[in-house]
Amino acid sequence: MSTIPQFTSSDKAQRFVQAIDKGRYDRQITAGLGKFVDNTVEAAMQGFYTEDELAALVDIQGTDRDIEQRMPVKITRHYFEQAKNSSALQQLIKASPAETYDLAGSQDPGKQMDYSPVEGLLHKYEIGLIYVASTCSAHCRFCYREELIARKDVARPDGAMAPKGLAKVEEVCGYILEHNRAVEANGGRHPESGKEKLREVLMSGGDPMVLSNKIIGNWWASLAEAGIENIRLGTKELAFFPDRFDDAFFDMLDKFHESYPRTSIRFVVHFNHPDEFLKKDAGGNFITNPGGGLEWLDNTIRSVQRLASRYWVNIDNQSPIIKGINDDSDALRILQRELKRNRIENSRFYCGRDIVGHRAFNVPIEDAWRILNESQKGLSGIESHAKLSITHYKGKTEVCAVTNAPMDVRHGENGVVIFKLYRGAGDAKLRGKVAIVGRNPGAVWFNDYEDRVIFDEAGLFPKSKDDAKPGFY
Repeated sequence: MSTIPQFTSSDKAQRFVQAIDKGRYDRQITAGLGKFVDNTVEAAMQGFYTEDELAALVDIQGTDRDIEQRMPVKITRHYFEQAKNSSALQQLIKASPAETYDLAGSQDPGKQMDYSPVEGLLHKYEIGLIYVASTCSAHCRFCYREELIARKDVARPDGAMAPKGLAKVEEVCGYILEHNRAVEANGGRHPESGKEKLREVLMSGGDPMVLSNKIIGNWWASLAEAGIENIRLGTKELAFFPDRFDDAFFDMLDKFHESYPRTSIRFVVHFNHPDEFLKKDAGGNFITNPGGGLEWLDNTIRSVQRLASRYWVNIDNQSPIIKGINDDSDALRILQRELKRNRIENSRFYCGRDIVGHRAFNVPIEDAWRILNESQKGLSGIESHAKLSITHYKGKTEVCAVTNAPMDVRHGENGVVIFKLYRGAGDAKLRGKVAIVGRNPGAVWFNDYEDRVIFDEAGLFPKSKDDAKPGFY
């Protein structure tokens, strides 16, 4: 790519940012395992970990199995209030020695660093992803960004080892301008990568909602002026601290729309289990709302309704299916039904990734497909359009089907699994191609199927480093 030009925001953008109220947010965060070990957490949170749980965690501190070296402990008071009566949420937020029993896995299974033209930006697909924050209000123990949160070294394409850096406005927006200039000059495709115009960017991390309103607003205005039409913001703040969506934030959101009415905002939220947003009675049961559906937590539904009331804002939910947390078809059925009822689209469910320590959380691929399929029985068509995805370095791949009946082909005696590449890396030339493998009930990643490939036009299972042509095996 040509030299990236320097980006400078306009006077309009600067006036918009200067008018933003930063807001004041007390998340009542408890960070670090030590406060639970020495019992200095506030009285209400004492006993959240049992003595045996703490003893087991202390026993591995300072070793290569130290859980806080993998992912620091962090929780908000709001999430604690929900988790204290939910075994699923405790599995999500409480550290366990099981996290480091098996440290096999890759820090970059999707080979994302091969698609990082400037620090903090990934341009693997038709959209760009930018890392703008390196923490969240609380830390999911299964986090797929543990290398960013824990500041671990990752391998770069040139062989260097260094932690992932955060994106800078000037560099990212300069790249967007130069990429789109080259696309336009070449008739609609970039002359080197083959990609089309960069129209959409996902702000991620960490959680962008830990940033101040001014920083978020500056990103939004700068991206809009660089030519971005759709800005996504990935966040779990509706679960961890829904009061973050307050008057100051919505004032900024409205002023942004007034200034840049042609740029849409898409919130990609992260609810994993209905216990994160629904009220329960004394018996631990969800409460029916006389008007329909179930009763939500007051501050959560207030924030969701305020977001949904703005026609230029979309809300989508994405979640992995995680062992001990939401590998339950009934829970996922309630999740999908309640989200759609309240104008949150069910976008994707994900299988686990082949990251360090992943085996403590990953549900076998075939089990995840069955759980999701069972959860969507009884849902309407618009409630149940979410599909199951797994990330391959060639692109995001849908788990289309798992059969029970035998197929009269080699490796098909116990049924087959059908994968489809639905988002291809680079210029997406393999998008829509499929792969068929014989079943392996214990498989949690693609390499667990390498000895039973039946057909592979997507090239998900190379025969060898020198023979990766798609087709029958």
